[in-house]
Amino acid sequence: MVLDVWKSIKKGQFAPVYLLYGTEAYLINETKQLLIENVLHEDEMDFNFSQFDLEETPVETALENVETLPFIGERRLVFMQNPFFLTAEKTKSRVEHNVKRLEAYLADPVPYSIVVLTAPYEKLDERKKITKELKRKAVLVEAKKLGDHELKGWVKERVETSSVRIDEQATELLLELAGTNLMMLTNELDKMVLYTEADKHITVEVVEKLVAKSLEQNIFTLVDHVLQRKMESAMTILHDLLRQNEEPIKILSVMAGQVRLMYQVKELSRQGYSQQKIAGQLKVHPYRVKLALEKTGKFQERELLSIMNDLAEADYKMKTGQADKAITLELLLLKIR
Repeated sequence: MVLDVWKSIKKGQFAPVYLLYGTEAYLINETKQLLIENVLHEDEMDFNFSQFDLEETPVETALENVETLPFIGERRLVFMQNPFFLTAEKTKSRVEHNVKRLEAYLADPVPYSIVVLTAPYEKLDERKKITKELKRKAVLVEAKKLGDHELKGWVKERVETSSVRIDEQATELLLELAGTNLMMLTNELDKMVLYTEADKHITVEVVEKLVAKSLEQNIFTLVDHVLQRKMESAMTILHDLLRQNEEPIKILSVMAGQVRLMYQVKELSRQGYSQQKIAGQLKVHPYRVKLALEKTGKFQERELLSIMNDLAEADYKMKTGQADKAITLELLLLKIR
C-alpha cells in the first residue's frame, strides 16, 4: 500500500528498486518527491541525482549511470521515466532497449543506488518477463484512486507530517465538502494546518470554517434536499449557484450525473455488488459510491427513473431554447417535489 511505502521512506528504509505505476499522477509525484527529500541532501543533488526518459534514452545507458559510484554522499538516486516496454501500447519512440540488461540488474542491484521506474500507464503487460521480474523484485506503488479507508489514512498521514492531528468526523466532512481530488485536498489541508498552528488540531468546526464546497458538492446537497422534499433549502442553494454565475445547463448536467449515479449504485447493489466492485464497474471513486449508497436506501428505482426523465426533459427545453434556463431549473425542482 502506498502509505506503507511512504512511511518506510520517511524512516530512511529504502529499497534498491521502486516501480511506480498507474494514472494517479499525484501519488507518483508525491512518492518521487519523498524519495528526493529523504535519500539525498541538498548539496548532493547535482552529483547524485539523475533522470532519464526511456522514450529517448536506452535503459542500458541509464543503468551505466546507476552503476557509477556516488561522487559524494552514500547513495545515487536515478529516475527512469516512461518505460513503455512494460506495456503492450504502441509508441512513436524509436529507442531500442536491451531489456535483458535490466533483468540482470534486478537480479543483482548495486548497494549504493536507488532506481525508480515511473510508468504512468493504466495497465502493464503482465505477460512480459520484465514486468513479472519488476513486480517480484521491486517495491511497488500502484498509483490508483485511493479507496475510502486509504483516502482517510492519506489525510491523516498528510497532516501528521506537520505534527497536526485531525478528528475522524473532520476527515469525513472534508471529503464530503472538497471531494476526492488529491491536489485539491492537499491545498485544503495545507490551509488548515497553517490555521491550526497554535493548537495543532483540525476539528469539524475548522473544516466548516475554512473549506469551501465544490460545485459538485453544492449540487450533491441540492439533489439531496430535493429528494428529501426540502424545497426551500434546495431553492436557496440553486439561487446561490445562479448568483455565482454558474451556467444552468452545467448545474442540470451535474444534477443528472448525481441522480444517474444513485440509480446505478442502487441497481448494482441490488445485484449483490460490493462497494468496491460498484466503484470499479462505474469507474468512480469508492467514496462517491459510499455517499450514494447512503442516500439511495430511501428511494425506489422508479422514483429515481422518474427524476431522470424530468431532468432529460428540462435539458431538451434548455438546449432547444424553449424556455428560460434559470426558470426551467426552478420549475424542475417544483415538479420533482
